[in-house]
Amino acid sequence: MGEIKSSVKKKKKLSEPKDFKVILLNDDYTTMDFVVYVLKSVFHKSENEARRIMLYIHKKGQSVVGQYPLDIARTKEEQVHNLARENEFPLICVLEEA
Repeated sequence: MGEIKSSVKKKKKLSEPKDFKVILLNDDYTTMDFVVYVLKSVFHKSENEARRIMLYIHKKGQSVVGQYPLDIARTKEEQVHNLARENEFPLICVLEEA
């Protein structure tokens, strides 16, 4: 008897996409009110949470403001930079693999 060959292919195991931390950096020119505005409008933080994060950034120099898959993290980063540029602030946002 001949061998029977299987035409079943092994499925590749898909992994979850990596998350990236979105980090806001402190600077000496961006106003605290603008940082609060960015946290509320881009990251959907409440007024109290946005103020708490803004003060942390002011005191510590930076803070993680969200963690997202890469495409969403890049979109958030771009939104922050566009808002900052439109309002003539040097606010910087960076991404870091989680």
